[in-house]
Amino acid sequence: ATGLSALVRAAYELLGLRTYFTTGPEETRAWAITAGTKAPQAAGVIHQDFERGFIRAETTSYDDLVRAGSEKAAREMGLVRSEGKDYVVQDGDSMLFRFNV
Repeated sequence: ATGLSALVRAAYELLGLRTYFTTGPEETRAWAITAGTKAPQAAGVIHQDFERGFIRAETTSYDDLVRAGSEKAAREMGLVRSEGKDYVVQDGDSMLFRFNV
């Protein structure tokens, strides 16, 4: 790890931050949340409507996603979980939020 990446990791840990990802057809995006954040509140980081109308989060752990090689492969391997409003988002989770407003 470079000095800068080590500094960023240390700062994230000191501040109690975690990162989760969302992936669409055109981009993958990282979102910062505090440790202990539940799925609806993590969705709210993207947009308030996502939190308000939260139904569930289709979730793949970072390790499972890397092992599968793609979201599609992870889904085919049964590695995508459906998580509810009490799920505590883990560092590196890849999430697709289902919501209705």
